[in-house]
Amino acid sequence: MTFEYHVAKNGSDFGEGTKQNPFLTINKAASVAMAGDSVVVHEGEYREWVKPKHPGLSNTRRITYQAAQGENVVIKGSEQILDWEQVEGTVWKAVLPNEFFGDYNPYMEEIFGDWVVYNPGRHLGDVYLNGMSFYEAENLEQVLNPSVQTEVLDHWTKTIVPVNNPEQTKYVWFAEVDDHNTTIFANFHEFNPNNELTEINVRRACFYPEVTGIDYITVKGFEMAQAATPWTPPTADQPGLLGPHWSKGWIIEDNVIHDSKCSGISIGKEASTGNNYRTIRKDKPGYQYQLESVFSARKVGWSKEKIGSHIIRNNTIYDCGQNGIVGHLGCVFSEIYTNHIYNIGLKREFYGHEIAGIKLHAPIDVHIHHNRIHDCSLGTWLDWQLQGTRVSSNLFYRNNRDLFVEVSSGPCLVDHNILTADYALDNHAQGGAYVNNLIRGKMVHRKMLDRPTPYHEPHSTEVTGFAPVYGGDDRYYNNIFIGDDSLEGVGTAHYDGYTASIEEYIDTVNEEPGDHERFHHVPQHVSINHNAYFNGASSFERENEKLVQEKFNPEINIVEEGNEVYLSVELPEDFESILGEIQTTETLGRVRLVDVEFENPDGTELNLDTDLLGEKRSEKSTLGPIAQLQKGKNYLKVWG
Repeated sequence: MTFEYHVAKNGSDFGEGTKQNPFLTINKAASVAMAGDSVVVHEGEYREWVKPKHPGLSNTRRITYQAAQGENVVIKGSEQILDWEQVEGTVWKAVLPNEFFGDYNPYMEEIFGDWVVYNPGRHLGDVYLNGMSFYEAENLEQVLNPSVQTEVLDHWTKTIVPVNNPEQTKYVWFAEVDDHNTTIFANFHEFNPNNELTEINVRRACFYPEVTGIDYITVKGFEMAQAATPWTPPTADQPGLLGPHWSKGWIIEDNVIHDSKCSGISIGKEASTGNNYRTIRKDKPGYQYQLESVFSARKVGWSKEKIGSHIIRNNTIYDCGQNGIVGHLGCVFSEIYTNHIYNIGLKREFYGHEIAGIKLHAPIDVHIHHNRIHDCSLGTWLDWQLQGTRVSSNLFYRNNRDLFVEVSSGPCLVDHNILTADYALDNHAQGGAYVNNLIRGKMVHRKMLDRPTPYHEPHSTEVTGFAPVYGGDDRYYNNIFIGDDSLEGVGTAHYDGYTASIEEYIDTVNEEPGDHERFHHVPQHVSINHNAYFNGASSFERENEKLVQEKFNPEINIVEEGNEVYLSVELPEDFESILGEIQTTETLGRVRLVDVEFENPDGTELNLDTDLLGEKRSEKSTLGPIAQLQKGKNYLKVWG
């Protein structure tokens, strides 16, 4: 027998949980809902951290939490503050007893952990005025005399970039915590905080189990916001505003997720497999602890049978300080699609090497497709063990960087994407296939000989070996590359000097003396053909069939019209003189080090015969992500 429990703002936790006699809190329903049950939450604002207590038992016996159809349900990690006292001019303070926060005071907890590079004393707390997040000042003086910042340093690219919303930077706060009270000072400028909706975040999450193994949960149709989430590197516990906490089979769909201090949705690891040991112990590199976490995870059940296989779809995720979606190890075998992710990592109150719209480590057999990702510090960053990973039919624009693939041996497939940032692609990996993409932006290719990383049995978490990134073993087919006078490395010329077949590579590397040393000196083979190069983009010297129009400027532009997005691009008269062949498991071949092929997660043959818009391609079709592209002006809807 299954039950449908109801939660409403006029309910009581002493009620029966029926539609006529609903519960008051979602947590009450979460304490009684069992496999096969559903929890329907009705209109209203729920200030609680929902902690599912019981798991579902299978994909058909899951527990579903959903907002009532057509009703606006908001879960917040914040509390409204009504008793502000005016201090001086437009500066006000709120004095709260430390008991108000329980055992988790975000105004004492600093941004902390492995790979945090820059943090001038910033904490996990935040202040909101009518939904707008403030900036944390470094001292009280900056609250009394705030300035408007129009530009900041992008720590990764080492360039000065404009602030997303300069006017917002004058709204600042600072907290002082003593043995008894937490005092928050904030500059509200023209607003009286007691007459507005003024909130501070107090809870670590909005919807996240406290224990692991809460499998087969669906979370659907909520708005969730304002959680004091901690920094989530791959070597630590990785809680998010919303997430499954090391479990299997969650479906997270149709939600609006925003204003998480660090990460929005987490499908990452848990604490027992390592928790910021590099920062705390200081005795080993973070790289070494990350390696250890892989084997620790195997001991606690990291396998396809127990972990991952999540679906994250149709969500809108924005205004998070570190990640829209994050995960190490726990993300395996998942699918992430049709999400709209933007404004991630743009406040730049702190910085570390784990910030992106989507940041995944070890995304084995993860498919990331048809997402709209823009205005992020970095669009998507995939790191370590990209085996069976596929990045397909995504739209990237106005990011500081679009896509970063790092220290992995593949096979990793990047196909039918649009990448348009000035810095479009970082490839610090090997064993990749880049097929039918449109890439307008700087491209960087690097070897990584000092960080050997694991590879696995096909479609498994079982480790079979380790390898550094020697450079190469990449394939580039049917892509359109668009350069610009201000852009570097656009195209495939960075492979000049590489071998062009596995046979040539083997012959060349075996001309060198020694054993493993010889492999450090000889770049692996690449296969590059049927690409187009415009406006200064340059080709691999040994590419046989290509279209090069060095002076032709396609005038590419991404145009937003409401919730719809269009691609505007002009292509030369001879654009259709070169056609690309459909790539498959057979044509892409095996990756050398891992010795496995490009194929679907279920082991069936891969066939890249469907474009970004879902249209089937003919046996030979035009280059780029959209089969409809043709010579002359093109204006095509790519989102909405």
